[in-house]
Amino acid sequence: MASTTTKPAPAPARAASPRGGQSLLDTKRQWWGWLFLAPFTIVFVLFLLVPLAYAFWLSLHTKGIATGGESVFTGVANYVRVFTDADFLSGMARVGKFVLVMVPVQIGLAVAIALVLDTLATRLSKASRLLVFVPYAIPAVIGALMWGFLYSPRFGPANDIFGIFGLDAPEFLSRDLIFGSLVNIVTWQWAGYYMIIVYAALRAIDPSVYEAARLDGAGNRAIAFRIKIPMIASSMVMIVVFALIGTLQFFTEPTVLRSVAQGAIPTTYTPNMYAYSMAFSYSQFNYASTIAFALGILVFIGSYVFLYATRKQSGLK
Repeated sequence: MASTTTKPAPAPARAASPRGGQSLLDTKRQWWGWLFLAPFTIVFVLFLLVPLAYAFWLSLHTKGIATGGESVFTGVANYVRVFTDADFLSGMARVGKFVLVMVPVQIGLAVAIALVLDTLATRLSKASRLLVFVPYAIPAVIGALMWGFLYSPRFGPANDIFGIFGLDAPEFLSRDLIFGSLVNIVTWQWAGYYMIIVYAALRAIDPSVYEAARLDGAGNRAIAFRIKIPMIASSMVMIVVFALIGTLQFFTEPTVLRSVAQGAIPTTYTPNMYAYSMAFSYSQFNYASTIAFALGILVFIGSYVFLYATRKQSGLK
């Protein structure tokens, strides 16, 4: 019996690889992507990175009468001077006090309003959200000028309102009350912004969670404090960081009210005001740049410490 051998079938011819055409298409897409990013990148570099680099260069140099009017490299000498400057340290202590008072007030008010609005399902809820958010849409300078008029003992309505009850109106712009007046202005302007963030986080929670809690006998208060707030912990951490950074950079409101506060707000009231005064009142641009960078370092450290302490709640590792 003759043996037959079967020859293996020839392998099918492989189609031509489109790798070259695909890589060319990817290259074109990358170029288009960079082209669309170019306007933002140019503006970002020219108006942020370049000024920051120049300001840092200024902070490492000293220019004045002692140097013959020439810019001399002094290294970290300006930073040593800043962190031993009584005016800078008193300004930092003042904004630290604002952080301890203003941030909890803003966040607490924003969370309370968001929790109330989250339980409403009527047209009143939409109107209320808009009314609470409107102060944030007003420019900070306009808001401070408006409150400066309301606080004014001569033109404001405080005398008339308190006069109805036979009382003298408090001097809101005096040294004793200016702190509370500024806290009121900033809280009025920013609480609505933080409320919107918290409200959005609350609306993202699955309603079935609330239904299960009610079946277990939980009331509205228990749902709010044991379910809603813990489930939006990451959003809470975010708005606290925003409030912390904004408060440490306190500038606009005290600067605007300074002209009507009758000496209650000095030029060294906050570090940002101190840097502005050094730069544009005394032409000490090198030292002003150092103050700004020293404040930036402290803001970064404070934000990092807070994020590290709350890394579990914010989901960070």
